[in-house]
Amino acid sequence: QVQLVESGGGLVQAGGSLRLSCAPSGRTYTFSRSNVAWFRQTSGQEREFVAAVSRSGKDTIYADSVKGRFTISRDTAKSTVYMQMGSLRPEDTAVYYCASKSVILTVPPGVDTGSYDTWGQGTQVTVSS
Repeated sequence: QVQLVESGGGLVQAGGSLRLSCAPSGRTYTFSRSNVAWFRQTSGQEREFVAAVSRSGKDTIYADSVKGRFTISRDTAKSTVYMQMGSLRPEDTAVYYCASKSVILTVPPGVDTGSYDTWGQGTQVTVSS
């Protein structure tokens, strides 16, 4: 069973930048051909959509709260999805999760957790004021 591994989280000051990475720990065939999304969650809150990229990498979707500050991309050759986060704010503090689908579907990326069935363990991002 494929698992996702996130990396790149950490502590940064407000206004700073971080780049998160997501890659499968096992077989890469499906991941490389699936829509991939980032979600984030804070304690006691629902997991919320942040950004998604289509299987081709050509289409991206962003939550309004991060539009213009975050950029999602993928490197198919490396089977890795990235999220470059800039102009970080304290309210961006959360555990960030990468998600994909275990079957290949030719549909636009979803913005709800139900669109994905494979998740990583999460990486903590903390933005200090």
